[in-house]
Amino acid sequence: MKGNVVGGIGYLVEGAKLLTHPSLRLFVLIPLTVNIIIFGSLITLGLSYLSDLMDNWLGSIPDWLGFIEWILWPLIGLTLSLMTGYLFTAVALIIASPFNGLLAEKAEELVTGREVPALEGLGAALLMVPRGIFRELAKLLYYLPMAAFVLLVTFIPVLNTVAPLLWFLLGAWMMSIQFVDYPMDNHQLSFADVKEAVRSRRLSSMGFGGAVALCTGIPLVNFFVVPAAVVGATLLWSKELDTQRY
Repeated sequence: MKGNVVGGIGYLVEGAKLLTHPSLRLFVLIPLTVNIIIFGSLITLGLSYLSDLMDNWLGSIPDWLGFIEWILWPLIGLTLSLMTGYLFTAVALIIASPFNGLLAEKAEELVTGREVPALEGLGAALLMVPRGIFRELAKLLYYLPMAAFVLLVTFIPVLNTVAPLLWFLLGAWMMSIQFVDYPMDNHQLSFADVKEAVRSRRLSSMGFGGAVALCTGIPLVNFFVVPAAVVGATLLWSKELDTQRY
């Protein structure tokens, strides 16, 4: 497999550092605001049900197996964090997708010094809302069958011990596809092209996507991860995935 896991993680770190760049600040504001509103609302709602859900799951364990609760609490908590982290992010991305595309465009122009013939201004981004929503739904439909399989594993005794790892790997894969799609869509490349590009540098892509997946499950950090990931994915695209340039 080609690429570098550590290098992939580094793209997210670099993306976060670039968020304060003067030429990107305006384009960071809208996706950041959308992310804070959606994550804040959904996390508040989720926490109100989490305790009851955990009590119901643990209440089904026989008394003589009560000693394993200390293992199941972090296992269930990690699984739920990985599941909800991607789902919450998907909702935020569907709403803010045109503005994420605009941020990717400006970030690519910043790091490459080349003009990207894509969206121009917030008005154009608003006109692209329907197209952006359909693109996000296509990614969601790609994700759902794989998520259904991992969800099934989550409820199978013994096998469910690997569920957190499976959720993490699925999240890493989808997060890389999810965010690399923005700069590639700006170049009118298809969703099939996106999947092929991510596969071509699998280690870098999984390193980047894994870092994003972990950050989506961390309170407060998840508010800022989307714009950082958009810029980070643009760096990944510009430096490793754009085969026409290298």
